[in-house]
Amino acid sequence: MAASITQTCHVACSANRAPNVLSWSRGGIIAFGTCNSVALYDPQERRVVAVLNGHTGRVNAVQWVHTEDCAPESHLVSGGSDNRVIVWETQNGKFSQSVECKGHTAPVCAVDAICLQGSEVLVASSASDSTVRLWLSHGAQAECLHTLSFGSGFMMDVSLALLPGSRVPVLACGGDDSRVHLYVQSNGQLQRVVSLQGHEDWVRGVEWASIGGELLLASCSQDCLIRVWKLCAKSGTDTLTEDDHSIIKMKEDVFEVKEKDVHAVFAVSLETVLAGHENWVYGLHWQPPSFKGGQWTQPLSLLSASMDKTMILWAPEEGSGVWVEQVRVGEVGGNTLGFYGCQMSPDGSMIVAHAFHGALHLWHKDQDKEGEWSPGVVISGHFNAVLDLSWDPEGEFILSVGSDQTTRLFTPWKKQDAAQSTWHEISRPQIHGYDMQCLAMVGRFQFVSGADEKVLRVFQAPRNFVENFANISGTSLEKLLASSLMDTADLPEGASTPALGLSNKAVFQGDLILKTDVEEEQFNSISDQYQESYFHPLNLTEPPPEDHLLQNTLWPEVQKLYGHGFEMFCLASDSTKTVVASACKASKAEHASILLWSAACWRQIQALPCHTLTVTQMAFSPDAQLLLAVSRDRTWSLWRRNPPSSDSPEPQFSLYAHTGKDTAIHSRIIWSCDWSPDSKYFVTSSRDKKVIMWGPCRLEDNGNPAEIQHCSSILDVGDSATAVAFCPTLCSDHSYLLAVGLECGRILLYRWSPSQDSAGGQDWASYGETDTVHALAVKRLRWRPRAGRAGRQSGSLAGAKGEKDPQTDGGNETEEESSWAQLASASADHSVKIFNVNKRAL
Repeated sequence: MAASITQTCHVACSANRAPNVLSWSRGGIIAFGTCNSVALYDPQERRVVAVLNGHTGRVNAVQWVHTEDCAPESHLVSGGSDNRVIVWETQNGKFSQSVECKGHTAPVCAVDAICLQGSEVLVASSASDSTVRLWLSHGAQAECLHTLSFGSGFMMDVSLALLPGSRVPVLACGGDDSRVHLYVQSNGQLQRVVSLQGHEDWVRGVEWASIGGELLLASCSQDCLIRVWKLCAKSGTDTLTEDDHSIIKMKEDVFEVKEKDVHAVFAVSLETVLAGHENWVYGLHWQPPSFKGGQWTQPLSLLSASMDKTMILWAPEEGSGVWVEQVRVGEVGGNTLGFYGCQMSPDGSMIVAHAFHGALHLWHKDQDKEGEWSPGVVISGHFNAVLDLSWDPEGEFILSVGSDQTTRLFTPWKKQDAAQSTWHEISRPQIHGYDMQCLAMVGRFQFVSGADEKVLRVFQAPRNFVENFANISGTSLEKLLASSLMDTADLPEGASTPALGLSNKAVFQGDLILKTDVEEEQFNSISDQYQESYFHPLNLTEPPPEDHLLQNTLWPEVQKLYGHGFEMFCLASDSTKTVVASACKASKAEHASILLWSAACWRQIQALPCHTLTVTQMAFSPDAQLLLAVSRDRTWSLWRRNPPSSDSPEPQFSLYAHTGKDTAIHSRIIWSCDWSPDSKYFVTSSRDKKVIMWGPCRLEDNGNPAEIQHCSSILDVGDSATAVAFCPTLCSDHSYLLAVGLECGRILLYRWSPSQDSAGGQDWASYGETDTVHALAVKRLRWRPRAGRAGRQSGSLAGAKGEKDPQTDGGNETEEESSWAQLASASADHSVKIFNVNKRAL
């Protein structure tokens, strides 16, 4: 039922901070670990097509199980910090958990797998318990075939292949003893046949490739070098020439294999050493086989990723056969660490790396220029818990803040030839030194944010952002500036953060002209050499890559607000853009006061004392007359705006109603609250699993306020209700649509009808849940402030331009679009999700 009502429109997430966490399938899908989940990302459609939830700890390793015929994979293997290895299998086009391999006693850090006969999958896993295990997965069963113990050492990576001309598996392990160990199954036992020496530091990655009748093994290390080893079968005549000392040749390690009907001799020798990186080499990847001349052939092409922020594509020269660097791509400047791992698309036309802060970096081969690669548009998201988000008042973009110390801005973008728009991060207004906690939009291009500090910071969009937002969203720049009432004359171009500062300083047009003059002349002093401003204005027609997001999309900070004694916890702003309310962490009544700020002059106008512990969330009513606050002390308070008087031009609020210890219905912390769109009712949700409606908030005929009490039956949602939100448009029968987020990650939809009898719980009707769930607690839910889906031409964008789509009947199209609503959710699982909710299906 829920699937027809909701569909996931966008998932913003990033890769975990682990080297083996990303894998590219022959079918073109990139799988990567994000928090406790595995995300499946389609780089052609530029969206996450599925999220696999099963692990209870961080996912550290992900690997597609490639088939010998190079068909799209039907199995995927993942390993996590919950000590488990999970094999996922596709059924009817959807992946589900097929089998779980339990046995490791510490986090799994690397996995690899190969297909054997039928549906048998051989899986190798390495973990922090100093063991490597070999598993056989068949159907819904998995057994541990072998356990290799390395004492006090660790194996960083494992790779499996089949020996040339046989079905005998060979396992390569690279670890902290600077060696690469090869294991082969012989007489039913997994035996070490050779240890390859040469690296001078920890071996970080190993990977096999089958070329002709030989195997090539690439290994990379913290000694900044890559070694390629060759393994081939030896015939009887080869072994006789070994004693001939007149021939100069590479040293070979020879081993014998006796397994069932196989009895053969193999030799391993060093093929080449690749030097080109200037820092630890964390990841390498062979180019996938390509279909040429009626058969699949393995290209001799190797990709490597390093902490020096570069990826290099290596291949042997045609004439000499010497391995050389073909292409080098990477990041320049910035203060980020380098790349953890790399992968190449099935056709070799795209390469991707993932970095320390979870960002994916994608490059694609230029069709026009031979040997040129250019950055591509790719998914991005927070790399730690997302704690708050907010739509802009027009519903065209979303701002989110998280424990990764960033504020990010997402908006829909439609490529010229694309059928529909996709969501992307186009700006990172704030990159902070404290974990972010909360934010509130004040108008379209201004917001206030709070972090784990006592100061609130106010940011305003620079001219460069407004111009780029107009380009990407397809809105006219004049209308944007007019709608936001911005004074364009003194708008800064952008912002930059000083080397040792936390405040984004505005960069004006004059600063940019001055900078170019300085670059042309010789440096006059040391201070000229190291410019304060790292900002370069961008002219964007598509979402920017990570290095631009880090450096060139900051918003200038226009004000700091001082007044709280502890770290900020929650923020709210009213619909008239005049008042902002803030609250901080508190264990005493004196610190639990709500502070009100004037959005016109950013002065504190009032303190509202009522609660005894932290105020967890606040919300202004849509008509801006009432302010609601809920608290850790299990009570709520309601404040009414006083009529304007000549004595105080600024708005003042007075206590209107509140619950006490004797009148409170919630028995645990109240996490969240929200207002009905008509400002008549409000809802509270709590750790006691209860969701309760309160009201009515209106004046009696004699002018006195009506008594506010719970006016719904108590809804038990079965888990701690951490977030709640009213849909801003009513259902067709004038009932209210409500979304409830739970600590387990589920998002439930309910309809509440005030006209129905609340005695028997008849007033609540369940509409199921969203089609995908979060892996951890839902921290915030926010509906789009207007009907329709952002980025659809028939919705607000075309409305802003005042034009209709000539291809369709404008009236029907608008009516169809207005039957949709959009819900955004922020979660502790590092993701922001946007759901399309079809109200017609209700």
